[in-house]
Amino acid sequence: MLKKRLIALFIIGASLMNQLKADEGMWLPLLIKRLNHADMKKMGLKLSAEEIYNVNKSSLKDAIVMLSGGSCTAEAISAEGLLLTNHHCGYDAIQSHSSVENDYLTDGFWAASKSKELPSEGLTASFLQRIEDVTQRVLEVITADMNEAQRNAKVREISAAITREATEGTTLNASVKEFFDGNEYYLFVYKTYTDVRLVGAPPESIGKYGGDTDNWMWPRHTGDFTLLRVYAGADNEPAPYSETNVPYKPKHFLPVSLDGVKQNDFSMVMGYPGRTDRYLTSFGVQAALDVTNPMVVKVRDQKLKIMREQMDASKDVRIKYASKFAQTANYWKYFIGQSEQLNNNNVVAKKQDLENRFMQWTAQNPERQAKYGAALKQIENAYQEYRKHILQRTLLNEAILQGADIMLFAYIMSNMKQILSSGMDPAMIAEYSGEFKKQGDSFFKDFHQPTDRKLLIAGLKMYRDNLPAEGLPPIYDSIAKNHNNDFNAFADFLYANSFLVSQEKFEKFMAAPDLGILESDPFVMTVNSFITNFSGKHRPVLDGITSQINAGNRAFVAGLREMMPEKKFAPNANSTMRLTYGQVKNYHPKDGVKYLETTTLKGVMEKEDPNNDEFIVPQRLKDLYNAKDYGIYGENGEMITCLISTNDITGGNSGSPLINGSGHLIGCAFDGNWEAMSGDIFFEPNVQRTISVDIRYVLFIIDKFAGAGHIVDEMKLMKKGKVVKRS
Repeated sequence: MLKKRLIALFIIGASLMNQLKADEGMWLPLLIKRLNHADMKKMGLKLSAEEIYNVNKSSLKDAIVMLSGGSCTAEAISAEGLLLTNHHCGYDAIQSHSSVENDYLTDGFWAASKSKELPSEGLTASFLQRIEDVTQRVLEVITADMNEAQRNAKVREISAAITREATEGTTLNASVKEFFDGNEYYLFVYKTYTDVRLVGAPPESIGKYGGDTDNWMWPRHTGDFTLLRVYAGADNEPAPYSETNVPYKPKHFLPVSLDGVKQNDFSMVMGYPGRTDRYLTSFGVQAALDVTNPMVVKVRDQKLKIMREQMDASKDVRIKYASKFAQTANYWKYFIGQSEQLNNNNVVAKKQDLENRFMQWTAQNPERQAKYGAALKQIENAYQEYRKHILQRTLLNEAILQGADIMLFAYIMSNMKQILSSGMDPAMIAEYSGEFKKQGDSFFKDFHQPTDRKLLIAGLKMYRDNLPAEGLPPIYDSIAKNHNNDFNAFADFLYANSFLVSQEKFEKFMAAPDLGILESDPFVMTVNSFITNFSGKHRPVLDGITSQINAGNRAFVAGLREMMPEKKFAPNANSTMRLTYGQVKNYHPKDGVKYLETTTLKGVMEKEDPNNDEFIVPQRLKDLYNAKDYGIYGENGEMITCLISTNDITGGNSGSPLINGSGHLIGCAFDGNWEAMSGDIFFEPNVQRTISVDIRYVLFIIDKFAGAGHIVDEMKLMKKGKVVKRS
């Protein structure tokens, strides 16, 4: 399961330069024609660069969707706004509509008609309109005498002006993004639709088949997909949810290929990768291995044990915590794998090799030495200080703000202080309070106090036990003085005296918000103790350290690009649209082992374990398998389930389309592989793979398993270059 992570680009060492593959790199569509198109054509691409990215005419970019600001990717697959994404990307929407009576997580959901599709508050669909290089305009306002704070302020100022000019008087939204650690800047303009509805999702026994055991692993047999639909006003423009809205008509949607894949077939992915860090230095990698990764794993391991115990005891709690558990587990396993593979793949040594070459290169020329010579030492010194403070931020995020749900809710509510102390009249306060009411509705829907209480106590203990006493916030003095260091007694006090613990008390407060009641709420006081402690003692120091690292990285990356002028450098991922290209390809993870490029439904049956929730197989699926009833979606008597390719992806790419050389959909990307878990920091060309669900398995589940062939009928099915019908 991908979700937001870190990734980027380059092979290190002179002896490795010849191994550089076109598969590596997340490329800006704007620059494909200049940088990549010729290589892509040689590998099997049949489209022109303009058919991939074009501002004035329909192109592939118009079918690619940023979901909810970059949490995932989706693609338009019909002329009626039908979207395909991953099951785990639609998980919140599925969970929010689930109940003990209508358990769509367990049973799946398929809308019999458009009128039965379910509104999904919080889901948005953004379509990219254009990309513009604004580097010169941003950098021309930067002067050499600016410190990092001044530089950042000036970048924010000019970026705001650029985005304002691009969107003023329109329904568009835009952002200016930094590339190559502040050496380049690009403007991205979007049209965002807020009426997105749930169309269909398989049961968890298909959509999450393999669960945490198979997460990040190959071979994989997961039908990780969900169907959504974008709705618009009568003019096809964005509109708030309304029963009168109509399906959005995209400028382009992806035809669906029934041809299947074979070894070495061309493949490309377009989507919104979240974050990579391939220009991270050896000092940053070592800090992750020594400090942050182990602590994230430690805290999340404890949280998962608590949630699992509570979920196993109650179906209601299982539904309430299903999404929270999945999100926590995803990155728990990710950081375990990342640390393991950073060590196995000798990434620190590879980074050090590049850094040594960089220092030798700078030393050869006085001008280079003046521009870049101090960069790595500056970064090294900053990381030495970084290690002393980063645990505070890690534990604040993991154990406190992402521990018990009520702590994050209290932190959100504490921001209401600004409204209540502003002197606004009651009518204005009521208007601004609407967002806080929405937060309350969302919180209470999935709030289970006994589980929350256990998570709170565990988080408070882990924060205390893993930090020096002098770094603790004053609330721990209160726990010692007033509750005899008994966290259970402290929890009893909090839950007994807060208005945040029940919807009735919360709504009573919101009916007549009072600053005194807000500030004296024990949960608000507790979370503010942590925030104030961090903001006073650690944030200023970390901000200074980060400024030093950022300035050093900017010089280091600029120098690398100058040092290797023959190399095509791709920027780190930053939740902007990227294209990556490669091939369907097997791999050898270790001596004597070869992983094939595809898996089949036979593997689902081989993994079945009726006593393990992760490997339950629905009877309907077993019946279809036994009858070999695959319809037009099978291949040589088999049902292909998943495939791997050498495409370069990361979190945020979840749900991205896997596309063949003709621009047709062949799969839906949902994961990376265990052997390349260090790939967000260092690309491993021999073993790094993207795992996708084969589009034919998606269609088979919709049509044959669920009996929702009317959804497939919306799509444009292609077989050997011709449009075909499902029956």
